[in-house]
Amino acid sequence: MEDLYIDLPNENIRKQVKENWRKVLAKEEHFGILEDMVADYLTMTDGRGIRGIQPTMLLMCGDHGIAQYGVSAFPQEVTLQMIKGYKRGTAGANVMANHAGANVVVVDNGTNFDVSDLDHVRQCKVAWGTEDFTRGPAMTAEQAEKALRNGMRIADEMIDAGCNMLETGEMGIGNTTSTAAIAAAFFGLPAELTVGRGTGINDERMKVKTDVVRRGLEVNQPIPGDGFDILCKVGGYDHAGLAGMILAGAARHVPTMVDGVNATAAALIAYGIEPKCAKYMLCSHLSSDLSHRKMLEELQLKPIVNAGMRLGEGTGASLAISILKTALNTYRELTDA
Repeated sequence: MEDLYIDLPNENIRKQVKENWRKVLAKEEHFGILEDMVADYLTMTDGRGIRGIQPTMLLMCGDHGIAQYGVSAFPQEVTLQMIKGYKRGTAGANVMANHAGANVVVVDNGTNFDVSDLDHVRQCKVAWGTEDFTRGPAMTAEQAEKALRNGMRIADEMIDAGCNMLETGEMGIGNTTSTAAIAAAFFGLPAELTVGRGTGINDERMKVKTDVVRRGLEVNQPIPGDGFDILCKVGGYDHAGLAGMILAGAARHVPTMVDGVNATAAALIAYGIEPKCAKYMLCSHLSSDLSHRKMLEELQLKPIVNAGMRLGEGTGASLAISILKTALNTYRELTDA
């Protein structure tokens, strides 16, 4: 990714936003986190975001070779069923994105299914799912770079069309297992400290899931902190596409609203490739999965809501964008900005 350049946001904008808040609020009055959200967003967008938020969700889809071990409560075919549901607009991702005013772009970055007949899906398939990472790397370096660049290219297209807020969405049965492996690899932690219940699996599946992550780490020996190496060894094409989106947005001062634990793993990969991109991330909500809090601490992100959500697919990000829109409108109308 030698052609990638990200500079830091202009912190003078943050200072001005905070001064504007203080001018319109009495000393004892405070909007709490809403003030910080507006300051973050306007700083990231060089102040241009004051005109309003035009969000686009990239819903990256990719299947995982380790799904064959039964690490999820659902079979891999659910990936295809959900993609078809996005076309009908009946999925939670569609409904909440609609309330947030977000466009939804569904991307096949590496599913195990032929979705070429679905006209609502961007056809970017790098491979038919990842390889089984208990036997070797999930993907080659060439595949990883292609998957990253798919996300970067589509993000650039959306920004060119007027988007000023990117939103993560993901779908791929088995992706919380890959997420747990990413977190364990990045921090050098044992699988037991990063594997969560995901889709609500029972104790028996939990043992299998933990063993799959442990074997993946032992076989591949990913380099701690190296986002690209970790992606190749234990990542997914859904993670890769989102990481590319985050990097492209940061390079153009367009922030990303990061959803739950899987999207945060993608954000961690992007951070491991270029740490400055974290300055263009917002965190929507706190997941119940073990590794989420640890990843957020590394990225220095604070969740906007803690609502006990456990759905993924960008639903938490859409909720947080709705809150941010209200906060921004309040700031603009109170301060005449």
